[in-house]
Amino acid sequence: VLRKGETVRNSNGMYQYAYTDQYGKRQYIYAKDLLTLRQKEEEVLRDRLDGIDSLTAKNQSLNDMFDKYMSTRKDLAARTFAGYLYQYNAYVRPTIGKRKIKDIKYSDVLCFYKVLMEEHNLSYGTIEHLQREIHPAFEMAVRDCIIRTNPTHKVLGQLKKQTGAKRGVRNALTPEQQKMFLQFMDGHPVFAHWKPIYTFFIGTGVRVGELGGLRWCDVDFESGFITIDHAIVYFAGKMNKTDQRLYISKPKTEAGIRKIPIVKEVRNALDEIKQYQFDNGIFCKADIDGYTDFIFLNRYGNVLMQTALDRALSRIIVAYNENEIQEAAEEKREAVLLPHFTCHTLRHTFCNRFCENETNLKVIQSVMGHVDIGTTMNVYAEVSDAKKKQSMEALAERLVLF
Repeated sequence: VLRKGETVRNSNGMYQYAYTDQYGKRQYIYAKDLLTLRQKEEEVLRDRLDGIDSLTAKNQSLNDMFDKYMSTRKDLAARTFAGYLYQYNAYVRPTIGKRKIKDIKYSDVLCFYKVLMEEHNLSYGTIEHLQREIHPAFEMAVRDCIIRTNPTHKVLGQLKKQTGAKRGVRNALTPEQQKMFLQFMDGHPVFAHWKPIYTFFIGTGVRVGELGGLRWCDVDFESGFITIDHAIVYFAGKMNKTDQRLYISKPKTEAGIRKIPIVKEVRNALDEIKQYQFDNGIFCKADIDGYTDFIFLNRYGNVLMQTALDRALSRIIVAYNENEIQEAAEEKREAVLLPHFTCHTLRHTFCNRFCENETNLKVIQSVMGHVDIGTTMNVYAEVSDAKKKQSMEALAERLVLF
């Protein structure tokens, strides 16, 4: 017995159910048998009762939803916006992004992430970035009543449980490693000119883009402060080479705009840089968005980029370790080797040294430019074993246990 709205099509014998959607339009669903048709009817009824826009859900893909979400995020910094688009276009758009948003389940997202890690060798950190892009797009679909639940909710926890993955930890240099690293470059025939640059990193804790964008007018030797209010960003244009360019970017948050006190070692490093450039006839040729007179230059007078700084670090680390192994063997002692690290490790190193000598976390947060005190707390918790031992010994001298 057919119910109201149900019919059988004479042309092919298919069962059909007709109903009117929330926009007043006539819609139809079909099935080969009555049982399947009525299951679909129940889904339609449930969607209508819950206020779910099933028609939009049927036609809208994840790519459509992501593009709609990104069109609302004009508040994102240019480099963040470009980064989101690049990663999404590279890994999501040609794959799961083509699927209808209503058909994507929790298990689909979990399997997608596992494939990216296991078959495409993406790190867990990259997956976290993708999650930050996909999750809000699904969340917008939930709020727009297109789907009931967000299939990416808590998926990273299950991913870590199944794969054992965890975010990579950037360990800071120990005080001994830091000392040996700087001493090795001092007077070195090949690497000496890099020492003031890496000294500046360790003495200020600036980000790489902030160092690259620093100009002489940002340094006030009289007041003893360096003003950080912009950074240089390199957009690689991996999807479109014509987009490849350098530009000036303002900090993403107010916390990024700050003043850093100039300590003696940093002042000396800046003097050395100025003298080296004068002796070698190096003058700034770069003009980026109206900004010029940059401090940190390569031999051609262009701004130093992260790739050049990290490559130089790699060469210095290899040369230091080879030399240290040889000297340690001759002196019959254990070698103090340097791990592979990047410029960001030097920022982390500065923060560790700062945390070991300063107890006011708000001061540390301000100098580092952390928007969240939790970030500062995480670094504060990673102080060296030597510092922990020193603190406990100092405590033991003042504490009477018996």
